[in-house]
Amino acid sequence: MLIIPAIDLKDGACVRLRQGRMEDSTVFSDDPVSMAAKWVEGGCRRLHLVDLNGAFEGQPVNGEVVTAIAKRYPHLPIQIGGGIRSLETIEHYVKAGVSYVIIGTKAVKQPEFVAEACKAFPGKVIVGLDAKDGFVATDGWAEVSTVQVIDLARQFEADGVSAIVYTDIAKDGMMQGCNVP
Repeated sequence: MLIIPAIDLKDGACVRLRQGRMEDSTVFSDDPVSMAAKWVEGGCRRLHLVDLNGAFEGQPVNGEVVTAIAKRYPHLPIQIGGGIRSLETIEHYVKAGVSYVIIGTKAVKQPEFVAEACKAFPGKVIVGLDAKDGFVATDGWAEVSTVQVIDLARQFEADGVSAIVYTDIAKDGMMQGCNVP
């Protein structure tokens, strides 16, 4: 089993949101690179980063922190999500040393983008599906759609995604990962 620790980034700090509410966050550290070091020293074999500001703003906000972690640990597989809505953003992260990018909101709103990203960056794309009561949530969990999460997951399997990261936000943001065969 592979346990992947997560670092959620908000305003350059490591935080935890309560049920996806940006106004209800707890700061655990103001030094994300040091937090990554603790996970690496503890033996982690992969790291999950989330740019929470980016998820809400629709573009990366904490990219410098992500790049700093990737440069400090060039052999550690790192996956990043939050605000990834263009091929240019994916290219930037891949060039910075990130192993996988997680497409969330854009995957739900423009599913054809996932196929395009998988073709342009084979093996680098993960789809992040967040759901509340079985329905897909987008825009940093601010909007809940009428799309069933399981139906959308099946759709992306054929596009060639490396994995699907599923979060049940009704469970207070508890992460559950699911690899796609």
